Amino acid sequence: MAETHFDVGIVGAGPAGLACAIECERRNLSCLVFDKGCLVNSLAHYPVNMVFFTTPELLEIGDLPLVCAREKPSRLEGLKYYRRVAETYALNIHQYERVLGIEGSDGKFVIKAGNRLGQEASYAARKIVVATGYYDNPNVLEIAGEDLPKVSHYYMEAHPYFNQDVAVIGGKNSAIEAALELYRSGARVTLIYRGSELGGSIKYWIKPDIENRIRNNEIAAHFNTRVLEIAPDSILIEDSRGRARLKNDFVFALTGYHPDRTFLQTLGIDLDPEDWKPKMHPETFETNVPGIYMAGSVVAGLKNNEIFIENGRFHGKAIAQHLKNHL
Repeated sequence: MAETHFDVGIVGAGPAGLACAIECERRNLSCLVFDKGCLVNSLAHYPVNMVFFTTPELLEIGDLPLVCAREKPSRLEGLKYYRRVAETYALNIHQYERVLGIEGSDGKFVIKAGNRLGQEASYAARKIVVATGYYDNPNVLEIAGEDLPKVSHYYMEAHPYFNQDVAVIGGKNSAIEAALELYRSGARVTLIYRGSELGGSIKYWIKPDIENRIRNNEIAAHFNTRVLEIAPDSILIEDSRGRARLKNDFVFALTGYHPDRTFLQTLGIDLDPEDWKPKMHPETFETNVPGIYMAGSVVAGLKNNEIFIENGRFHGKAIAQHLKNHL
């Protein structure tokens, strides 16, 4: 027996999940939002000093203004804003409660979840919205030594790496920003990228900066290069000239992230074998499984540069209106 009953169960308390909950509540649909981490968990794990690429009005949900000190909001301002959203709308959010599985069918789903204390519970929901994003699942290198404590797929801040040899693997925004911040905090930085040049989507205000640091040999850069092995005190790289071993203390493998395909498939959602995009209605976001919808960046599958907070926040209104018409 399920302990509690809701019209809509939402998996994921990121901006897209919150936007869905707000729009559902506005239509008098009861909601319960789950997240295995904290509120907007992905944003909470962004680099401490990160500044959003976009302007504040494009991050707003629920018609609440995002006030920031400069033209573009910081991570801290974003976190403060989404806390205020959750409080203003009194959203029913179960933080640190992981969805273990979803059973049943349209109109009578049962969500099984477990919290960080090891306690499990069941919840009945007539409809399901999956808004799990992709940031929790890094693209791994699948090389020896990747599981060493010195290796991380997430970058938070630079201070701990002062006067250390640090390798940053990747060539897009996250890798470039980490490399620059590490360099300015006194780390000896080596940037390693399998591409022939830096990614074309790099923020316009940091591209000249990284190019100048590389040109001045302040940051060592290896293009068309792969990391073959990570050792406790070194890394082994390979390019067209052959292999070389570099002295190394820490590695940031910032090679991107992907959706949790296993979870989606256990729900019965059909995914394109190439780009992992779910089979769903383009306007209502209902998947091939009746009663299960998807919202936010998870909709884009592996092409996670297509859906951001700026456009994913609108999924909630379309989903909620469709739900209202069918409940």
